[in-house]
Amino acid sequence: MYEVKAPSEYVTYPRPWVFLCGSIEMGAAENWQTRLVQMLDDTRGTLLNPRRDDWDSSWEQSIDNPQFSEQVEWELRAQEMADLVVVYFDPATKSPITLLELGLFQEKCVVCCPKGYWRKGNVDIVCYRYGAPTVATVEELAAFVQSPRPRPW
Repeated sequence: MYEVKAPSEYVTYPRPWVFLCGSIEMGAAENWQTRLVQMLDDTRGTLLNPRRDDWDSSWEQSIDNPQFSEQVEWELRAQEMADLVVVYFDPATKSPITLLELGLFQEKCVVCCPKGYWRKGNVDIVCYRYGAPTVATVEELAAFVQSPRPRPW
């Protein structure tokens, strides 16, 4: 798979487009995105990775901040356009934005919410109620992406 990181353009890259949604809290969350990218190296398609190389934690989280707005807009657009949204909740994090994004895009998600995540019960119930598939590990996320099943692409 190709990997495109925020805020780079991805429309010329091959489908399926798989958005990597989940825990990023710098210093708290494991870099699960890199692990998943490596596991999917020989898979067809493009991974849309919001974990940008030039992120600056001093950016004010405001709609008036052009760098911050660019990041959030890239993420929302990429999730809207993605064929699949892979969601990972790291138990060492709170990940409030990931919870928000699960609510927005649950109809095309596969979710990994390991034991120990502080809101696992809520995540499990939402996934069950709205039919979002769940897996237990990052390795199972990779297997889900690679599995043969009816797809829109």
